[in-house]
Amino acid sequence: MLALSACSPAKEATAPEVATLAGPSAAVSASPQSHRPRERLDTTPEEYEAMLAPYNKCIAEHGGMSRSAAAAGGAPKPASEKEVAKFDEANRICEPQYFPLPPWEKDPANPEAKDFARDVVKCLKGKGVKYVEVSDDGISIALGGDDNDARSISMGMDLIPGCERATAATRK
Repeated sequence: MLALSACSPAKEATAPEVATLAGPSAAVSASPQSHRPRERLDTTPEEYEAMLAPYNKCIAEHGGMSRSAAAAGGAPKPASEKEVAKFDEANRICEPQYFPLPPWEKDPANPEAKDFARDVVKCLKGKGVKYVEVSDDGISIALGGDDNDARSISMGMDLIPGCERATAATRK
């Protein structure tokens, strides 16, 4: 004998238990990530430096030396343990608030980032880059293969921006 629960009599009509979005409630404070800019695939070095300005300011306010300030200070010197500790503490505070997020196409939070990387590799191979693959992280591009083929690295570095833009354009 087979009993099916679907054949049982219907219960009283009640509102279905479905998840719904609640309407706006009391004002919520902005999350720390609300300040973080996001890079684009076509971000210029100048634009990226401008994006870093709030991060660098935060680092300086918390006693650390920003990467930009360190680079502008002339010849690099090894940082003392105290300087490293100060930077690490400042970075722990500032990075989640101000350090630029990667382009959405390359963001680990993007469920399609791995597909994007795979399609960029396909484009690069189509343009003659012999040794190119998606890195172990599933998002980055590895050039040169096991032997660090100079031609593949050079071609890949030149062609990646165009392949990224072309791939992004086809995915919209």
